[in-house]
Amino acid sequence: MGGLSSEVNMYSMKLKNVTEVTMFILMGFTDKFKQPVILFLLFLAIYLFTLVGNLGLVVLVTKDSRLHNPMYYFLSVLSVLDACYSTAVTPKTLVNFLADNKSISISGCAAQMLLLATFGTTECFLLAAMAYDRYIAIYNPLLYSVNMSPRVYLSLIIASYVGGFLNATTHTVATFRLSFCGSNVIRHFFCDIPPLLAISCSDTHINQLLLFYFVGSIEIVSLLIVLISYSFILLAILKMHSVEGKLKVFSTCGSHLTGVTIYHGTILFMYVRPSSSYTLEHDMIVSIFYTILIPMLNPIIYSLRNKDVKEAMKRWFERNQLINKVHFQH
Repeated sequence: MGGLSSEVNMYSMKLKNVTEVTMFILMGFTDKFKQPVILFLLFLAIYLFTLVGNLGLVVLVTKDSRLHNPMYYFLSVLSVLDACYSTAVTPKTLVNFLADNKSISISGCAAQMLLLATFGTTECFLLAAMAYDRYIAIYNPLLYSVNMSPRVYLSLIIASYVGGFLNATTHTVATFRLSFCGSNVIRHFFCDIPPLLAISCSDTHINQLLLFYFVGSIEIVSLLIVLISYSFILLAILKMHSVEGKLKVFSTCGSHLTGVTIYHGTILFMYVRPSSSYTLEHDMIVSIFYTILIPMLNPIIYSLRNKDVKEAMKRWFERNQLINKVHFQH
């Protein structure tokens, strides 16, 4: 009887240890760099530039009637998505650069993971929808307004968000059903799936398979849509006689292809690979790319290489200068 009692006590102690972790510590770069203030200022500058660039692009599309077409509506949604994506990571990272307490609650960690996975997956689907939109516009421009009606592009945007949310929910629920009974130190600057799996004391085999197959499937589907769309676009370009028309298509499609290549390259490196190849330093650098740098670069990629956006910016500046002149004269 005494033996049974001791076994029950040992089991209850193990159970207590399993449920003991109530918050995590986000170490990230803080144990590697001796000058966190420099990193704080750098990340703050990037974050402010990201917000100004992306939200500025949304305002420009909203205000300029010449940009009121599906291509720029997609671009506006992408800009909002990038601003949210960066906001889900950067503010907490900025606080952690200067604060002694780098903890995050389990619910806070789950919320951050859910938001990041939702925005990240939605961006994959949205980039595919943008490639399809370009194909519709270039391959059969006369039927563009019919084939890409508000019902069609709104359905594509909503489907992108629904797909993103469902994928994110699956991984977040699967991750936080695990036990965290050992270390609560996440060797990362935000709550991402691989570093959390690395510190779990449960069997993470199913989680790793989910990550590999879900992300792999999303990547294959979205990249196939992009590749097929651009194959048809290339055929349409080859049939064009106007050099000016070819250059315009290259400028708009080139910017989109640049964004797609950078984004998908980092996602594939980060998630579609064996868990044994997980290394803290490399993965944090790649994570900076897709959570902080790409949201900053997207407005530059899509505006500087796009003639319509550049002309809209020029009109906006000229209009503001005129308003200021009139204001000062009065």
